[in-house]
Amino acid sequence: MAIFKKQSLKISDKERTNAAEITLRQSVYPLCLVTILFFLWGFSYGLLDTLNKHFQNTLGITVARSSGLQAAYFGAYPLASLGHANWILRHYGFKPVFIWGLCLYGVGALIAWPCILHRSFGGFCAAIFIIGNGLGALETAANPYITVCGPPRYAEMRINLAQALNGVGTVVAPVLGSYVFFLKTDDDPKALENVQWVYLAIACFVFLLAVVFYFSPIPEITDADMAFQAEETHASSDDKPFWKQYRLFHAAFAQFCYTGAQIAIASYFINYVTQTRPNTSNSLGAKFLAGAQGGFALGRFIGVFLMKFIRPRWVFLAYLTLCIVFIAPSITQGGDIGMSMLFITLFFESICFPTIVALGMRGLGKHTKRGSGWIVGGVAGGACVPALLGGVADLHKSMSIAMTVPLAFFVAAWSYALCVNFVPAYRDPADKFTTTSIGIESEMMKKDEETGDTGDLTVEKNGTEKIEDRGMTPEILPNK
Repeated sequence: MAIFKKQSLKISDKERTNAAEITLRQSVYPLCLVTILFFLWGFSYGLLDTLNKHFQNTLGITVARSSGLQAAYFGAYPLASLGHANWILRHYGFKPVFIWGLCLYGVGALIAWPCILHRSFGGFCAAIFIIGNGLGALETAANPYITVCGPPRYAEMRINLAQALNGVGTVVAPVLGSYVFFLKTDDDPKALENVQWVYLAIACFVFLLAVVFYFSPIPEITDADMAFQAEETHASSDDKPFWKQYRLFHAAFAQFCYTGAQIAIASYFINYVTQTRPNTSNSLGAKFLAGAQGGFALGRFIGVFLMKFIRPRWVFLAYLTLCIVFIAPSITQGGDIGMSMLFITLFFESICFPTIVALGMRGLGKHTKRGSGWIVGGVAGGACVPALLGGVADLHKSMSIAMTVPLAFFVAAWSYALCVNFVPAYRDPADKFTTTSIGIESEMMKKDEETGDTGDLTVEKNGTEKIEDRGMTPEILPNK
């Protein structure tokens, strides 16, 4: 059978492939396969937020110390995105990174199993660090792959749709925690023993998925392919040295600030509602978190819909602005009002991460793979900001006051949203990719080949002839 043929895990980045002009139809299978990965790290991240509060109670650790989970998880991202995963991506391609990341994820999940059983917080943080390296590797490859695999004009829509499945994963994990692990036992130490089976199941699944990726004939996208897209759209900036790609580094800074704020809010959401809302148990807080993450997932689907009619950069600016507007009242308000503000904030956080990825890689051309590592490396904000929020909460004995921390980082990330909408050097590359017909023309030509339609020949007033095809750029023929 063809599936058992020898698989190649290396391709030259200097060679152009058909992947540069891949059509919607051709991109369906690889995109569906890669999108499964988004659910995996959404589930892992959502489960971590649920465990954060329960570790505080069952192991008797402080709010600040519990942020060690986030520090281990997100601190591993730059090590992967700027180190081992990015090296594999630039030298071997996307598929080997997918397989490498899944294997690291599986190994970390196996190590987490006995650590949870023996209630070792340090051991579990070590396991989470390995899982974070695996997920960092997957994000280093998956985000740019989703962005460039298919017609460039739909890149923001594709990545937000894929990230919506990530949002679904963040909903499933808290629901699983509140209704399965902690429903009857709540903060009983025995409750954590139930989680070990989840990590064992995760390990088995990701190892199986690594095998599927190895045998799947997904198209490999090279530096030459991405340079071609940038040149065709006239948005190329890869003629400049990598270290002069200031738009990229601004996007990475925005990613650091935004992701840090997002993770900080989600990590201490249960702490916030149990402290400010009377008679709220940890189990009920986990249910509220699941509802808030549901709003987060819904926001991504609505964002994708809006991007069909409104430029993605405008949607991004509106969403991030509303994050700032709604996080502010949670500082002075508590109870149901403060919690409602956090619900709405999570809704508007939804499209920010993937849209920063897509906009930040616009026009990078041959620098795309390396650049994606920097933007994904910005996820390290998730290791820093939660610790800062936890420290402020411990100092003031107030989760409400601590919400000033994510507010400040949202404002810092807002600088990129303003630039990409109002500074021409940022705005023009984004708009040129949004209007390009690469991948769409190819699909129209393929349909015409199947139907035998070669277009309509018309004669211009100046005597020239042109062939017009539906949705295609006219081709001018010389006078006879």
